[in-house]
Amino acid sequence: MSTESQIPAGTLYGVSVGPGDPDLMTVRAIRTIGACPVVAYFCKRGTSGQARRIAAGCITAEHIELPMVYPVTVELPPSHPDYGRQIEAFFDESAERLAEHLAAGRSIAALNEGDAFFYGSFMHLFLRLASRFPTQVVPGVTSMMCSASLLPRPLTLRDDVLSVIPGTLGEEALVQALRNADAAVVMKLGQNLPKVRRAVEAAGLADRAWYIERASMENQRVMPFREAPETAPYFSQIVIPGEGLRR
Repeated sequence: MSTESQIPAGTLYGVSVGPGDPDLMTVRAIRTIGACPVVAYFCKRGTSGQARRIAAGCITAEHIELPMVYPVTVELPPSHPDYGRQIEAFFDESAERLAEHLAAGRSIAALNEGDAFFYGSFMHLFLRLASRFPTQVVPGVTSMMCSASLLPRPLTLRDDVLSVIPGTLGEEALVQALRNADAAVVMKLGQNLPKVRRAVEAAGLADRAWYIERASMENQRVMPFREAPETAPYFSQIVIPGEGLRR
């Protein structure tokens, strides 16, 4: 581990590693990972996870790695009662695994794609551990801003109000949120894409909207909304730049 950065023992760090390209990790994130003896990260069964992949160049053989493997991802819909029970029990168990290291004085870099406090999985650890151990969040580049940087016009300008809208909302709520927005980013597409597509059309924003998939990754795709594919991966979103109208 790096000795350049001295950190308090037994501290939990929510380390934001950015949207996908390791070059978009912050200097602080890199230093924090190097200074922590333990690195934790969420992942699907059979994978090491996106956050761990992004930070791979910072992780050495000296680190203690704590993969936290989701018991369920797309096998059950979030509305299913078993999904909630399994996922909450999983977060409880994961937090206690981290607590053992923190109580022993070992600081942890808990990795999170994008920014840890922007729809990040780290929030589940934070809510369970921040009252028990020193906790800090290392901010990062969000997928939203990375996606916006790929467009031919600014996301917001002049008096534009930006709305960040989860695609998990009901269709009517999506339409209303989009109609009220000057500029908008719709997160959490995946299986919600058909519903979001209808909402964007109903709100009259299809001509301004863009579809961005896997922003900053080697296989990123950027296209006008009307050319978007029928299905979308988890790492995708709809971005609608504002018109910059003065109030």
